[in-house]
Amino acid sequence: MDPGKLTHKADEALSAAYEMASEANHQQFGPMHLAAALAADRSGILRRAIAHASGGNEDAADSFERVVTAAVEGLPSQPERTDTVPLSPELARVLRRAQSAQKARRDFYLSVDVLLVSLLEELQISDALTEAGVAASRVKAEVEKLRGGGRRVEAYGRDLVEVAGKLDPVIGRDDEIRRVAVILSRRTKNNPVLIGAPGVGKTAIVEDLAQRVLRGDVPGGLRGVRVVELDVGALVAGATYHGQFEERLKAVLREVEEADGKVILFVDEIHLVLGAGRAGGSMDAANLLKTMLARGQLRCIGATTLDEYRRYVEKDAAFERLFQQVFMAEPSVKDTVSILRGLKEKHEGHHGVMIQDRALAVAAELSSRYITGRHLPDKAIDLVDEACANVRVQLDSQPEEIDRLVRKRIELQVHLHALGKETDKQSKAQLVEVRKELDDLRAQLQPLQTKYRKEKERIDEMRKLKQRREEMLSNLEEAERRQRLDRAADIRYGALPEVEAAIAKLEAEAGDNMMLVEAVSPEQIAEVVSRWTGIPVTSLGQNEKERLIGLSDSLHKRVVGQHESVSAVADAVLRSRAGLGRPQQPIGSFLFLGPTGVGKTELAKALAEQLFYDEKHLVRMDMSEYAEQHSVARLIGAPPGYVGHEEGGQLTELVRRRPYSVVLLDEVEKAHVAVFNTLLQVLDNGRLTDVQGRTVDFKNTVIIMTSNLGAEHLQSWMEGKISMKAAHDQVMVKVKEHFRPELLNRLDEIVVFNPLSREQLRKVCRLQMDDVERLLEKHGVALTVDAAALDTIVSLSYDPMLVRGEIGENSRVYIDATTDREDLTYRVEKNGGLVNGQTGQKSGILIQLPGGATSSKKQWQ
Repeated sequence: MDPGKLTHKADEALSAAYEMASEANHQQFGPMHLAAALAADRSGILRRAIAHASGGNEDAADSFERVVTAAVEGLPSQPERTDTVPLSPELARVLRRAQSAQKARRDFYLSVDVLLVSLLEELQISDALTEAGVAASRVKAEVEKLRGGGRRVEAYGRDLVEVAGKLDPVIGRDDEIRRVAVILSRRTKNNPVLIGAPGVGKTAIVEDLAQRVLRGDVPGGLRGVRVVELDVGALVAGATYHGQFEERLKAVLREVEEADGKVILFVDEIHLVLGAGRAGGSMDAANLLKTMLARGQLRCIGATTLDEYRRYVEKDAAFERLFQQVFMAEPSVKDTVSILRGLKEKHEGHHGVMIQDRALAVAAELSSRYITGRHLPDKAIDLVDEACANVRVQLDSQPEEIDRLVRKRIELQVHLHALGKETDKQSKAQLVEVRKELDDLRAQLQPLQTKYRKEKERIDEMRKLKQRREEMLSNLEEAERRQRLDRAADIRYGALPEVEAAIAKLEAEAGDNMMLVEAVSPEQIAEVVSRWTGIPVTSLGQNEKERLIGLSDSLHKRVVGQHESVSAVADAVLRSRAGLGRPQQPIGSFLFLGPTGVGKTELAKALAEQLFYDEKHLVRMDMSEYAEQHSVARLIGAPPGYVGHEEGGQLTELVRRRPYSVVLLDEVEKAHVAVFNTLLQVLDNGRLTDVQGRTVDFKNTVIIMTSNLGAEHLQSWMEGKISMKAAHDQVMVKVKEHFRPELLNRLDEIVVFNPLSREQLRKVCRLQMDDVERLLEKHGVALTVDAAALDTIVSLSYDPMLVRGEIGENSRVYIDATTDREDLTYRVEKNGGLVNGQTGQKSGILIQLPGGATSSKKQWQ
């Protein structure tokens, strides 16, 4: 029969029956296998029907399970194992009867209750029930009662209470769960809707509610209910004719209503029901739900994000008023660590690895700091999961040392085979050497492979034991819940301690010098974060406190002649990182003033490298492009109806994709005054909302604005016409005339960069030439620039108001040389050429002169 025509539970039952027959190597799989599989389902319809038929005695279901299990164990086995186990004629008859009943009831899917009714007609199953002390006719009648509702619910939904024992544990969220229970206990409008960002745990709340229902840890009105997750996609899929979707949904709602409050629907992404199934004037799912929701005949739990709730649900006021909002905030890093600890055993059991507790704390901390656009605890859980998977893949692969030796062995074997065909003396002598080398390699490889196999066997055995422990804990919880104290005692004081002792023994066998690493450490977590974000692993592990303490010294090494400016910027960043800055604002906000080429952009680059590990984290925007009022829209995106509305803003998109950045707004004085209104929001609140309604966080950025305002006053100071204080005062006067006070008051520092003196320019030149030397070194050429060459470059470049740029131009070198030439010392000629200081020969290395003129590249003479 077509497996696609089976419900989830029916498919699971038949699959479990087949696996049971296959593992026992039986000749056929028949009704007894199916009965044993159905009886093993602790929350299945068969056990409930037997319990009801025996007056609520759950021991009768256990007795039936023992009878059919013994019958299955007594079935004959095949002498040799085969790949497939054929279907018995008896079970084929059961399936034919079930299919006929399915067609008679006009059901699209074959459900487990229809399958069970057909199974109960088999004589061997009736005899097993009689042996267990229950009449088959009464069990069949109870099945008919139980299946009076639930066929459609089973076909288009998943009962979370049935699978509650397999779900991940939920840590915390007690207030939200209690609020949901209170709303569900109301007489009318008893429908909670969970609203929160993706990944904060909305679905986990419902799963925890299902686990509490299973344990009985809920108010009286919620005991014994089924929490069914409705699959809206399955309802819509395959609806070929007009009205078929509405027919399916109405059938589901009718069954829920007939359950008399014992079924709670859970609709994840509930905004999808608004418009689901609507076509050609037909009703959507929301309109079908409204009447039952308003009367309290249907209890429904919804979940959606705040954006989608506003965009879809709030527009339908009649639908919105039927739900009670439960807002879910993102958990803190501390709460996330607790959640990860609760999931630790699940991850260890699945992957067969060990997770260090410190790794969990690092995962929560690094995911919160560096992984943006997602929310805790989801991103931290994914981080731990991928780190475990990485370790598992490494465990399943050969160690690098063995892999290298194996490749070397293959290479020698190929060489040996080739030499075996040669007859000359040299080849024969070489053949002896290769054989000896191959023997040595085998002797070296054999103990390593033996050690690897032993470690691999130990790790695989530990993985099986941990998975077995997880199953035992699940069975223990179920036995205690059903008051099966004898079974619970057997597990708690018998089987479970044996497994834990075996795990402890295997863990004790692990030594220090192991080839395979089976523990997930903070280093593995950092590697995953580095892979996701591009931040080097070494930087992630670096102590931030030590790095920030040396921030001022690091900046001074790159920026020459601006001691006060660099110190002011470093102090402001330190204040912010120490928690003394203004909360909910960028790390630092600065206005850099001064002429071109004095180090403003260089300081911004240095900050990006020191704070965010790479100059690539510098976001540079030329504000002269925003001189018109309408250009403000380019920062946050075009309004609806305009071209480019879907693309987002230039500033917001850059920061959204790279939230850890230095934002450099170059020549900010050229921007339109309306741009400053947008910047005020960034400086004041540390965030900006684009036209798509997305809030972009600027709290992890450094905002730097540069301007040339008042540069002429600094030139007057350099010429000796006025004092430095007077020059700075006049610069500030021009700044206050141009910028609004509310903008200046929100800045951490207004920094004035002074023009560079000739001696400071010489230091800058030295730094530039060091970069050139490192560049040439990659090409195999060592360049040494002596004092005379530096003086020449400084003389060509010196302009008090335009120094840094000229140095950059005049220190560019072009090389036309081979990499095997000896190290040379050069001096600069007046025409810009370089001459060997020892031989006087001209080289192909030239210096670009001011104005773009260069001498031609000359080869060695």
